[in-house]
Amino acid sequence: MMQRIKWMISLLVVAPVLSFAQQDTVLSLPGIIQKIDSNNLLLQTYGLRAESYKYSAEAATAWMAPMVGMGTWQTPYPGQKIMDARDRGMVMIRAEQDIPNLSKQRAKSRFIESQGNVELASRGVTLNELRTQAKRQYYTWLVALQRIKVLQRNQQVLAMMKKIEEVRYPYNQSALSSIYRSDAEIERNRNMVQMQLGEIERAKAILNSLMNRPGNQQLMIDTTYNVRFKPEAAIDTAQLSAERSDIYRMNENIRSMLLNIDAMRQESKPDFKVQFDHMMPLSRMMPNAYSIMGMISIPIAPWASRMYKSDIKAMQLNIQSMERERAAMLQETQGMLYGMQAEIQSMQRRLSTIETKVLPALQKTFDANYLVYQENKLSVTALLDSYEALNMMQMDLLDEKLKFYQMIVDYEKELYR
Repeated sequence: MMQRIKWMISLLVVAPVLSFAQQDTVLSLPGIIQKIDSNNLLLQTYGLRAESYKYSAEAATAWMAPMVGMGTWQTPYPGQKIMDARDRGMVMIRAEQDIPNLSKQRAKSRFIESQGNVELASRGVTLNELRTQAKRQYYTWLVALQRIKVLQRNQQVLAMMKKIEEVRYPYNQSALSSIYRSDAEIERNRNMVQMQLGEIERAKAILNSLMNRPGNQQLMIDTTYNVRFKPEAAIDTAQLSAERSDIYRMNENIRSMLLNIDAMRQESKPDFKVQFDHMMPLSRMMPNAYSIMGMISIPIAPWASRMYKSDIKAMQLNIQSMERERAAMLQETQGMLYGMQAEIQSMQRRLSTIETKVLPALQKTFDANYLVYQENKLSVTALLDSYEALNMMQMDLLDEKLKFYQMIVDYEKELYR
C-alpha cells in the first residue's frame, strides 16, 4: 500500500514536468530544412516573382487599344473667300487599330515566361544557402550539448575532489590553497557551461528565424541525430551539372537568352495597321465619303534591321561566355570536391585516433591518479594536472568534431550549390 502511495505521489510530481517538456518542439535536421523550404519568407519571394512573369507573358500577347479621333478635313481658314459650297470642307471621324504580328508576340511571351523559370532556379540557390546555415547551427548545437555533458561529468569529479580536500584539511592532510584551486576549477567549469548554453540559444534563434518563427520560440533538436559523411564514388561534370542549383540557374539563363534571340529574330517580320476615315461634308451638295487604309512596316530596311541584328550578335556572344564559364565552374568544382573528400577522410582518421587511443590513455592516467589521490598518496595539484590534460583533450576532440561537421557542410554545399 505504501509503495502504491509513493508511486501516485511520484506521478503527480513528474506529470507536470513531462507536460511542460512536451511543449518544446523537437525537430530533426530534415524537419527543420523542410520547414525552411515551406515557411521562409525570402524563398517565398521567388515564387511570387515567378508568378508575376506568367501574367507579364500573358500581357505580351495583348493588342494595343484602338485610337478614335474627330476633326476637320480640307476646311479653309476663317476669312478665306469660298468660291463654291464644296470648298467649305468636311468633318472627319478617324479610327485606327494596330495589328501586331502574332509570331512576334508569342516569341516575346515565351521569353518573358522563361524569366519565371530563372527565378525558380534562383530559389534553389538561395535554399542551398539557407540549408547550409541551418546545418551549421544544428551541428553547433549538437556539439555544444556534447560539451555540456563532458563539463557536467567534470563538475561531479571536481566537486568530489573539493569535498575530499575539505575533509582532509582539518587533519593537516591538505593545503588551503588546494581547496581554493578546486573551487576555481569548479567555477571555471561552470562558466564554460554558460558559454555553451549561450551558443545553444544563439543557434536556436537563428534556426527559428530561418523557419520564419519568433527567435525566442521554444525548440529542441534531435540529439540522436548522427552526422555521417558519404563521399561520392566518382564525381564527373555531368553529375555536377545535374545536381548543382547554380548550374541549373545558369542553364535556365542560357535558355532564356536563346528565347530572347528568337524574339529578336521575329523583329524582322512586319507589323500591320488599319485606318478608317469617315468624312461628312459641311455642304449638302457633297456626298459623305470614306477612306480605308492598310499599312505595313518594313523592318528589313537597313537602317532599321541594324538594331535587332546587333542585339542578336551581342546575345550570342553572351551565351558563349556563359557556356565557357559553366564549363570552368564544373571543372574547378570537380577538383575542389576531390580535395575536400581527401581532407574530410583525413580528419575522420584523426578523430578516430583521438577517440580510440589518445582519450582512453588519458582517461586511464586520470583514473589511476585518482585512485592514488584517494589513498592520499598524490597531491590535488598533480591530480588536477592530469584532469586538465584529459579535459583539454576532450574539448579539443569536440572542437575537431565541429570542424569535421562544418567540413561536411561545406562539401555538401559545393556538391549541391
